[in-house]
Amino acid sequence: MKKLILIILILILILAGILIIKTITYPFVKIKDEEKSAQPIVESVSDSALYRFSQGIKIPTVSVGELGVFNFEPFEQLVTYLKSAYPEVHRNTQQYTVNNGFGHVYIWKGKNSSLKPILFLSHIDVVTPGDAPVKNETSDNIFQPQDKPLPSPTEIAKEWEYGPFSGAVAGGRIYGRGTMDMKGMLFSLMESMTALMKSGFVPERDIYLALGCDEEVGGLRGAKKIAEDFKSKGLTFDAVFDEGGVVMQKGALDGVNTDVALIGLAEKGFLSAKIKVNGLGGHSSIPPLQSAIGKAAVIMQRLETEQMKPTLTPLIKDFFQNVGGEMPFTSRMAIANTWLLEPILLKQLTKTNTTNALIRTTTALTMMKGSDGTNVLSPQVEFVVNFRILPGNTIEEVKKHIAKACEGFDTEVEEIDNTRKASKVSPTNARGYKIIAKTIKSIYPDALITPYLTLGGTDSYKYEIVSDNVYRFIPFAINNYEQQSIHSTNEYISIENYGRMIKYFGSIMKEYDMPE
Repeated sequence: MKKLILIILILILILAGILIIKTITYPFVKIKDEEKSAQPIVESVSDSALYRFSQGIKIPTVSVGELGVFNFEPFEQLVTYLKSAYPEVHRNTQQYTVNNGFGHVYIWKGKNSSLKPILFLSHIDVVTPGDAPVKNETSDNIFQPQDKPLPSPTEIAKEWEYGPFSGAVAGGRIYGRGTMDMKGMLFSLMESMTALMKSGFVPERDIYLALGCDEEVGGLRGAKKIAEDFKSKGLTFDAVFDEGGVVMQKGALDGVNTDVALIGLAEKGFLSAKIKVNGLGGHSSIPPLQSAIGKAAVIMQRLETEQMKPTLTPLIKDFFQNVGGEMPFTSRMAIANTWLLEPILLKQLTKTNTTNALIRTTTALTMMKGSDGTNVLSPQVEFVVNFRILPGNTIEEVKKHIAKACEGFDTEVEEIDNTRKASKVSPTNARGYKIIAKTIKSIYPDALITPYLTLGGTDSYKYEIVSDNVYRFIPFAINNYEQQSIHSTNEYISIENYGRMIKYFGSIMKEYDMPE
C-alpha cells in the first residue's frame, strides 16, 4: 500500500512538473519592456475636421423597422452633405449608387490596374437614440474642441450629456448617435482620403469605399446588393476593412493586464426563432395542471440550462496564445496545457459573459407574449430565442438543439429575421492583416495585438463573396463604459480617438503597397 501511495505521489510530481514546464515554455506573445512604457500617439484634429464630423452627426439617419423600411430623407441629406463637405474626394473618385441609393460606392483609381483593389466599408445608418433625458438640452450647438477631457465615467449613463443628434464638441469629445457606430469611420475615411489627395498621393491599386444604408437592420438592401454588384462585375478584393474589433484598454478584458487590439477575423452567425407553445386556455379560476406559460417556461429553462457545448476553436486558441502571456500564472497554465486542462479552462470561461460568448453558440431569450388579462389563460404563448452561432457550429445543429428543447410539448417553431451561418475565418498571413497589425503598432506601441472573434454582426460577412481576406477593426481605444455606450445612452468618441482613426486609415491607404 505504501509503495502504491509513493508511486501515485511520484506520478503527481511528474505531472505537476510537466504542467509547469509546458507553461514556462509555451510560446505566449510577449510585449517588450520598452513597449509597455510607451504611450499611444496623440494625433491633432483641426477644428474644421471636427466641425465637418459634428455637422454629420446632426443628420438623424436612423434605420428602424422591417429591413430598410424607414424615412430615407435624412440619408439623402447626409449624402448631399458629404459632397459639399468633401469636394476633394468627390472630384478625385468615381461614384455610383446601388439599389436605388441604398448603397453608395466610391472608386479612387490607382496607378496599377493589374493589382487587386482594397475595400473600406462603412454604414451611414444609426440606431434610435432611445428616450433617455438630455442633461444639456439647450446646448446642441456647443463647439469647444480645445476643452480638456472630462474624467472617464465608471457607470452606465442614464442620460445624454448633450442631445443625441447635437454633434456637440465639448470636454475633448464629440457627442451623438453614430459617433462610434459608424459615422466616426465614415468621416475619418473621408478626412484621410482628402488629406492624401491634397498631398498629391495616388495609390498603387484602386481603393474602393462602400457605404450601406441599413446595416443596423440587416444590410439586405445596402451592403448585400453592393457585394452582389461587385461580384457581377468580376471584382475581387485583396482585403476588406470594416468595423468589429477595437483597442480594449487595460482592465477592460478580465485577467489581461494590458491594452489589447482585437482584430476580428470572423463573426458569429445568427438565428432567431419564434417558438409558439400550445396549451389550454380559459379562465384562471379553473386552471389546467400546466398552462401554456408553464410549458413555455420549461422549454426556456431547458434552452438556458442545456446550452450548446463550448469549444476552443482554432481562432480562440490563437487569441489565448496571444493574450495569455499577460494573464495570471494559473490561467497561463490552463491555456498551455489544454491537452489535460481543457475541460477546466472551458468551465472557467463559461462563467463570464464575454468569454462564454467566445467559446460557444450563445442562447438569449429576448421576447415573450401571452395573455393580456390578469385572469385569462392564453391557449398559446410565444417567445423568441436568439442564437449567435460559433464558427464550426451549423444552422442545422441549432435547429436540432431547439427541437430537443421542445420535446414533449405541442410547439410551432418559426425562424424570423435574417438567419445566416457563421462567417469564414480570414487568414493572418495575408497582406491585409499584416498592414493592420503594423499600423496599430505605430499608433498604439504598448498594445498587444491579437486575432479575435467579432461577437456582433457587421456588413463585412456579405463581402466574403468577393474576398477571402475580410478584417474587422476600428482603431479607437475604449474602456468598458464606452463600449456599453454603443447603441445605448450618451454615445461619444474622444477627439484623440477620432484623430487616431484618421491617421490609421490614411496610413493603410498610403502604405499598403510599401515593402514589408
